[in-house]
Amino acid sequence: MNVSADIVSEGPVYSPETAGYEEELAAYQTGFRQQPEMVVGATGPDDVRAAVRLAARRGLPLAVQATGHGLPGDRIGGVLVTTKRMRGVDIDHVRGIARIQAGTPWEDVIRKAARHGMAPLSGSAVGVGAVGYTLEGGIGLLARTYGFAADRITAAEIVTADGELRHVTAESDPDLFWALRGAGANFGVVTSLDVELVGQPRIYGGGLYFTEQHVPDALHAWLDWTVGLGEETTSSIGLVPFPDKPAVPAPVRGRYTAHIRIVHTGSASQGAEVVEPLGVIGPCALNTLTEMPYTDADAIYRDPPTPMAYYGTNVLVDALDSAAAKRILELTGPDTGLNCVVQINHLGGALARQSGTASAVGHRDARYAVRVLTRLSPGAGSAAVAAARADHERVFEVFGYRVLGIAPNFLLGGPVTVDQVRACYDEKDYARLVELKAAYDPENLFRGYHNIPPPSAGVR
Repeated sequence: MNVSADIVSEGPVYSPETAGYEEELAAYQTGFRQQPEMVVGATGPDDVRAAVRLAARRGLPLAVQATGHGLPGDRIGGVLVTTKRMRGVDIDHVRGIARIQAGTPWEDVIRKAARHGMAPLSGSAVGVGAVGYTLEGGIGLLARTYGFAADRITAAEIVTADGELRHVTAESDPDLFWALRGAGANFGVVTSLDVELVGQPRIYGGGLYFTEQHVPDALHAWLDWTVGLGEETTSSIGLVPFPDKPAVPAPVRGRYTAHIRIVHTGSASQGAEVVEPLGVIGPCALNTLTEMPYTDADAIYRDPPTPMAYYGTNVLVDALDSAAAKRILELTGPDTGLNCVVQINHLGGALARQSGTASAVGHRDARYAVRVLTRLSPGAGSAAVAAARADHERVFEVFGYRVLGIAPNFLLGGPVTVDQVRACYDEKDYARLVELKAAYDPENLFRGYHNIPPPSAGVR
């Protein structure tokens, strides 16, 4: 047991002068500084309650970190709760429910669910924290078939600003339950989530890679292909300047590449038939399409497993035509000198429908998410973001009135503005979230991540 700076915790407690402080702060995102006044290495809900009560007494902001993939920018001061010691998954195979502890990465959930022939609605990278990803929506590998991950939350344990641990369901706390499913980090520290799994032990999927001269054709063909596509297929295209490094597959190493990523939830034969029209693009540098267990699905995107520095933003649009696609390439292609990745996710399908109990997830009528991610130097900090943000905005201006909003999961690095967060939600839902914030966190204690400020904060 640690007793430090007026806090009693089973887990370690650090200050900037304490040995191990920097190691405890280590995150996947290396582009931004974290300098909290105190770090609490939580081992369970009681440690979280102690940290929340301390922050409330001192009037300090409190933030949470599991894996640190989605740090919103520089974080100076306040209390940081790290949840990596709260790692665990329990599967109720009869009900098809996974109870996920706060610090658990997706790889743990995927592996345990697979033992029962099920899968979670996880994203492309298995090292991402499952709870934070799910609370902000979660547009994953199976999204067009099964919808947003947030819609699958059936219960949550959360420490609210009064330091109390609540078990929240649609029946016990309907307003808070609605808000947690889409904007959860604003209302407390979630110590565990109960989420529905899906019966999808196997998929047909992989990637099609097309190098420089075929990139424009690949982008246009992929866009045409997505029109009218059935919801058994979820896909995206990445326009990627692959580095010349051994970890990159040899056929695309050091080359500007269009990487079409595909997940089909039907049979392998059906999947191959669905993908066949993409054969018109031209010579494929690499084809990894195959039937696979869901436990191998991280091979589809091949997201880098090692920590890196980056800044990412996005817009949700209701349409994307060939003229816009051409302009994206003109603004971001290899001749521009920009060190950025563009990713376009095909939405619609089950994402467009509210499934069961309503949630705060916004902009279900979007048809594509257009993401831009820029590599930064390690430790570059928020001051280095201005130039990258300007580059991103030039891309997003292409869409004009087609822009519906922003996906919070894809806001990576910062500073994240109030206007960006507001754009993550439908107008009426944002107003309701502000009211609930005033009720559950009137002092804006939980403002360390994609903050929705209450009226008392004076932010408009």
